[in-house]
Amino acid sequence: MSGSTTIVHLLRHGEVHNPEGILYGRIPGFGLSELGREMALTAAERLSGRDVVHVGASPLQRAQETAEPIAASHRLDTVTYDGLIESGNSFEGLRVGVGDGALRHPRYWWRLRDPFRPSWGEAYLDIARRVMDAVDKARVAAEGAEAVLVSHQLPIWIARRFAERKHLWHDPRRRECSLASLTSFHYEHESLTRIEYSEPAGHLLLKSESARKAKGA
Repeated sequence: MSGSTTIVHLLRHGEVHNPEGILYGRIPGFGLSELGREMALTAAERLSGRDVVHVGASPLQRAQETAEPIAASHRLDTVTYDGLIESGNSFEGLRVGVGDGALRHPRYWWRLRDPFRPSWGEAYLDIARRVMDAVDKARVAAEGAEAVLVSHQLPIWIARRFAERKHLWHDPRRRECSLASLTSFHYEHESLTRIEYSEPAGHLLLKSESARKAKGA
């Protein structure tokens, strides 16, 4: 890698232990499941041969736990970035699955009145600005090398859309940001040149999905 090239990898945390199936959001105490820890190790293995000189993470437990093996493999400390935290959401703590959760109750429908902002939580533009601020700080800290920032699905996806100059409102079902995935921002000096996406733990997701289907059969 040339001295002018810097890569900032946005890594989504691994699977969370959440037996009740609630929207945990920013609620403390939600750590990685056994599979989630395996995902974190898999991501760390993928990044072990990279020139990583800076590791950061959201303050939430699942992000910190995902960052641990990466920081350890590169003999670095994890820097906590408040700007990488999960998005605020007024449905936090509820089950929000379509047909079996909060969305079926008319008393909550007013929160869904504006999907473009959105009306149920933190504004997309605010999310984009705080995540991109963390990305910029990590780019400076890792100038000429690579940084890894562990965050959450919506913040990573919104930052990507913002960087690609796309509308921030979107269909959540079409987010390209699976568990333990990497969304990598490539810079030449201060200019973003491309964004790449990869799924180091994709095989684990397939294995988990197959196990769930077999259990439910």
